[in-house]
Amino acid sequence: MLKLLPILLLIAYCAAVWFLSAWRLKQELTRKSTPLSHPRLTPLLARLGEALDLPPIRAHVYHVDEVNGLAAPDGRIFLTRGFITKLDAGEVTPEELASVVAHELGHVAHGHARRRMLDFAGQNVIRTVLGGTLGRFIPGIGPWIAGMVASAVAAGLSRKDEYQADAYAAALMTKAGFGTGPQVDLLARLEQLAGRPSRHGGRPAGPVAWLASHPPSHRRIAAIRALDARWRQP
Repeated sequence: MLKLLPILLLIAYCAAVWFLSAWRLKQELTRKSTPLSHPRLTPLLARLGEALDLPPIRAHVYHVDEVNGLAAPDGRIFLTRGFITKLDAGEVTPEELASVVAHELGHVAHGHARRRMLDFAGQNVIRTVLGGTLGRFIPGIGPWIAGMVASAVAAGLSRKDEYQADAYAAALMTKAGFGTGPQVDLLARLEQLAGRPSRHGGRPAGPVAWLASHPPSHRRIAAIRALDARWRQP
């Protein structure tokens, strides 16, 4: 038991850090957001609610210029002001933004934000234990390798979450009568909308693909189309 004490203390420390980070995020989002009320988007969120046998889906506008959507640990859904600006400029459609909200609802439904606490603790255990072990044999490089392994584990879990949220959104958008088209269309040009460098063939550039927190768009699109094709089979 005493041998496990350092690991248990590390897990407890990581949990405390995660809760503190979640609390700070909640305060930041509350301070910089307002309830979403948009004449072109609100009716679509009502349709998403109807498809779930729920009241109209509520969302908030997070007043930052980035183009993004997010699900807070407390279950609230946010679209950034940058996304709303794109909507008003005609660069995205209400249906496409509804697919973003549906995606974030998928994160909430699967409990991804809450599970991040366990993932965060596990990554730090891997980093600490593996770094200490490898550091004995490869001084200086061992901790770096351990950090890479922990980051790869975290990225893999995050990519899995994105596929799950995409599948949830595809099902919800289909049930609400929108289909998967808006979701696919938005993903196809999401990097351009976000102002990121273009990627040849839609494949990830820069960091190694398995360290990316999100799957490349072309793979996400392929997974959504595969689901759609399966649902259309008699």
